[in-house]
Amino acid sequence: MQTFLDFERPIAELEGKIEELRHLSGSGEINIADEVGKLQGEAERLLRQAYSNLTPWQKVQVARHPDRPHCSNYIGGLIDDFTPLAGDRFFAEDMAVIGGLGRFRGHSCVLIGTEKGSDTNARVVHNFGMARPEGYRKAQRLMRLADRFRLPVITLVDTTGAYPGVGAEERGQAEAIARSIETCLAMEVPLISVVIGEGGSGGAIALAAANTVLMLEHSIYSVIAPEACSSILWRSVDHARDAAEALRLTANDMLGFGVVEQIVLEPVGGAHRSPAVAIEAVGDAIELALTDLSALDGAMLRAQRREKFLKIDGRSAG
Repeated sequence: MQTFLDFERPIAELEGKIEELRHLSGSGEINIADEVGKLQGEAERLLRQAYSNLTPWQKVQVARHPDRPHCSNYIGGLIDDFTPLAGDRFFAEDMAVIGGLGRFRGHSCVLIGTEKGSDTNARVVHNFGMARPEGYRKAQRLMRLADRFRLPVITLVDTTGAYPGVGAEERGQAEAIARSIETCLAMEVPLISVVIGEGGSGGAIALAAANTVLMLEHSIYSVIAPEACSSILWRSVDHARDAAEALRLTANDMLGFGVVEQIVLEPVGGAHRSPAVAIEAVGDAIELALTDLSALDGAMLRAQRREKFLKIDGRSAG
């Protein structure tokens, strides 16, 4: 069943009427194809209109849409012969971070991504995509493996942020994130990151200190979640909408700041409406980036990656 966001209510009403008419038409007693066609045209018009001018808060809602393709969907659609590798060789396996070896369009690679889960049970298993220290240490292990065997690394980011629990802090959450960023910057193989949903704080940058960072059109990337920002500044979550405006967290903002290199366009109505189309578009963007980066040697890749992040400043987004 299609899940509609608050700003999609007029579209939801139209699509509900279309389904009712189709049900009547299927009974064989009435032919209402023309009326269905008119309603479909109006629904598509409203959908294009709504998604052509989304506010930052609406972008946050779309980025969090439960039907949006998750890391596991991208692996299934883009990676052949995927072999997951588990554990950080120190404490435990972290299901919030998926990683392993596979082939992307003929290229052997290492893929690492944060997985939120697509239903209630899966979300609990994957801790809603919030990694603990062992998740970031697993990522470090896989990145070092890729560097040793000269394999490009692809990371998929979709997390509200790193898990803030007491146990995670006791086991060195901040240190694990810092080491993961350090490992990203030290590698001498191509590193391509894609923000496919939420890019939250250090939990995201730990996997996204890359040569090329791609960002889906309706994804977000921010130092803090709008609700958390609202709680700190206004002592209430009621100002999350205002916080989203102030945080400059949209893909266009990130492109203007030089944080990302490319925005990957989504199907009309968001990636959740046509997951296969969105996944294919991401694959095309990764392939193009990988082709460009493959022309550079290890030292140049490492230097380019470091220089890129040193140059990021506070210039205004376009």
